[in-house]
Amino acid sequence: MGVEQKLGNMGIVTAKLEDAVNWARTNAMWPMLFGLACCAIEMMAAQASHYDMSRFGMELMRASPRQSDLMIVAGRLSRKMAPVLRRLYDQMPEPKWVIAMGDCASCGGVFNNYALVQGVDEIVPVDVFVAGCPPRPEALIHGIITLYEKVKGEKFVAPT
Repeated sequence: MGVEQKLGNMGIVTAKLEDAVNWARTNAMWPMLFGLACCAIEMMAAQASHYDMSRFGMELMRASPRQSDLMIVAGRLSRKMAPVLRRLYDQMPEPKWVIAMGDCASCGGVFNNYALVQGVDEIVPVDVFVAGCPPRPEALIHGIITLYEKVKGEKFVAPT
């Protein structure tokens, strides 16, 4: 009895380890909520039933950095809050990604003063910027899909 008789007409499915790992990473991302201002309301709306981010494998927002691999920074970041953001980012396990949601998180928005960070990328590396003031939930979902495409193209590096 050969392999052909056991499999029938299904054929053989093959995949590279890199593709399988990246598929698993994209379909099981757990976001950590970091809502700082009005963009957080739109982030919550994207999680609600009308937009339903759980269809992307994001069942719920995590409050613990040790259980999440995606940080969504929604809103303006003050200089006082920047060390807290960095500490939470450092506590996240590898691999980790960051989405800067809204104009305030991306470039400071209309707030050009000494008290606010002019872009979250001064504190943590940002993978995807979502524009808007505040961005609609559709824009956040588009940013998540953009991040998925980026993750799917990553090269697999074995831990040392």
